Amino acid sequence: MDFRKIDNLSVDCVLLKIENKSLKVLLRKRNLNLFTENLPIVDDWVLPGHYVLKSNNLGETANRVFEELTGEKHLNKNQFRAYGNAARINTETDLLWVRSRGATTRTITVAYYLILASNKKLLNSNGVEWFNIKNLPQLGFDHKKIITDAFDDIKSKINTEPLVFNFMPVKFTLNELQTAFEVLLDTELDNRNFRKKITSKSYIVPLEEKRKGQSKKPSRLYMFSNDVYNQIVETGYIINI
Repeated sequence: MDFRKIDNLSVDCVLLKIENKSLKVLLRKRNLNLFTENLPIVDDWVLPGHYVLKSNNLGETANRVFEELTGEKHLNKNQFRAYGNAARINTETDLLWVRSRGATTRTITVAYYLILASNKKLLNSNGVEWFNIKNLPQLGFDHKKIITDAFDDIKSKINTEPLVFNFMPVKFTLNELQTAFEVLLDTELDNRNFRKKITSKSYIVPLEEKRKGQSKKPSRLYMFSNDVYNQIVETGYIINI
């Protein structure tokens, strides 16, 4: 394997999950202090990412990032956009950071997003932290735009593709599913109408199991059947709440 990096091509990865009724994005701490008065201190946050190695393609690079963080291979990652604006690396801190890594100041990045289930734990949480997408810290580069674009891509597909189920544990309650739709669509749904529509979908499979919660009455658990969904979607059937 050729471990030399392509110094003007990188992959940035947007990891998303729903937690405490809000959409969270995973960010990595960026620190650099050269203890020189003429140079700024870098102390902010960026998306997890890597420069592309000469022996890797884009997808393999994204897989490397995701596997380092979660310990698993993921087939549901989505490549959604490339960023190559000449001005995307132009602040003092961004320029210093890039030069300290021996890369060029004109870097093209290809962005992927990966949706994690709400109960998914990271394998490696060193230097990373989950942030509410509506309350982001100071970000480096154009990573705020990349996060916004990833969220916009998900919102544009949420009613026509089963992306929402990637946010769910394998077994979920209808309340959890409704919360996910409300968070992603930034709206409040009528509980009774939502349940009526969602339980009419044959790919939402009710289970005999129930989960005990804060309420006295345990909540029935459901599963999403991808096999049933794929059979139906061939006839043009879509998720539409």
